[in-house]
Amino acid sequence: MTKLFSPIALRDLTLRNRTVVAPMCQYSAIDGFVNDWHMVHLGRFAMGGFGLVVLEASGVVPEGRISYGDLGIWKDEHIAPLARIVDFLHSQGAAAGIQLAHAGRKASTSVSWRGPEDLATEEQRKAAGYEHWTPVAPSAVSHDPNDSDYQVPTALDKAGIRRVIEGFVDAARRADKAGFDTVEIHAAHGYLLNQFLSPLANFRTDEYGGSLENRMRLVLEVTEAVRAVWPAEKPLLARLSVSDNAEGGWTVEDSVVLARELKARGVDAIDCSSGGFAQGQIVSAAGYQVPFAKAVRDGADIPTMAVGLLGDIHEAERILIDGEADFIALARGALDDPNWAAHAARLLEDDYSLWPIQTRRVVGRDKVLGIRS
Repeated sequence: MTKLFSPIALRDLTLRNRTVVAPMCQYSAIDGFVNDWHMVHLGRFAMGGFGLVVLEASGVVPEGRISYGDLGIWKDEHIAPLARIVDFLHSQGAAAGIQLAHAGRKASTSVSWRGPEDLATEEQRKAAGYEHWTPVAPSAVSHDPNDSDYQVPTALDKAGIRRVIEGFVDAARRADKAGFDTVEIHAAHGYLLNQFLSPLANFRTDEYGGSLENRMRLVLEVTEAVRAVWPAEKPLLARLSVSDNAEGGWTVEDSVVLARELKARGVDAIDCSSGGFAQGQIVSAAGYQVPFAKAVRDGADIPTMAVGLLGDIHEAERILIDGEADFIALARGALDDPNWAAHAARLLEDDYSLWPIQTRRVVGRDKVLGIRS
């Protein structure tokens, strides 16, 4: 058996393989609710053989959404529609995860494909679920003063910080009721928890700012609080921007320190990404973030997910064999090929078992085409 298709356990959850669909915002919800688009978008990945499908960044409070089109998990009414998706993912053999998120100062932004002309009337705004609000952040500093889509946020006071923590806790409880196998705390991509971590966004002088210990405080408090209510048998994930890719920002070394602390508080794997701040610069290329996954894996002795242009099947297998990561996560690659996991199993193992029974006619087609003897 290849490494990519060997089962792997995190606590009591055993994944059928090490392929993961990373969270991808669809900006297609109204009032945070999933709909038929999300069902089809996510369901095809489970049908395509992936081991774990993680739903997009879902606001733990309404003001924590990146845009008015984001998913939400801030009220009990969100549970039943989410459970419908979870049940379908399970029916196809995939585990289900959801990313718990707060966008901080990057909240209340526009949906890129809707211009002012698409929201000109009250009827249009209602149909799109349009909302606008003032975001919150560690400090009252805009993400990018040169981009009008970003506002100057309100700096969180102690009561606001408590609301954030409670939002994550309540969201985790709802995720469990919806049947999710895992939740991922989003502390990456320049969103709220990443903003507290990074000197590029955190200019506080209280116990949540200044030193590395202080800047990590909120992430660790959220993690402790979520782990306390998330079932002990279910794994807890965290997504980190391992580096801000910017001078004076968060570093790989900082992430190793944080990952150790997260592991001590019950996090079972780290989803390793990078960037998220306007100052950050990195050249994207195939596998460009794999070194981040390896650095955290080696430095903190914790399983990691590699993500970032990882569509080459043989390279994905090599990454796992060489111990650079424990999971291969695809986002844009999964959009391009929702059957990537099934195609990889065919290529690496001549195995068609990941194809749903209704689609097994691909075996006969492949024989005719000479793909399979």
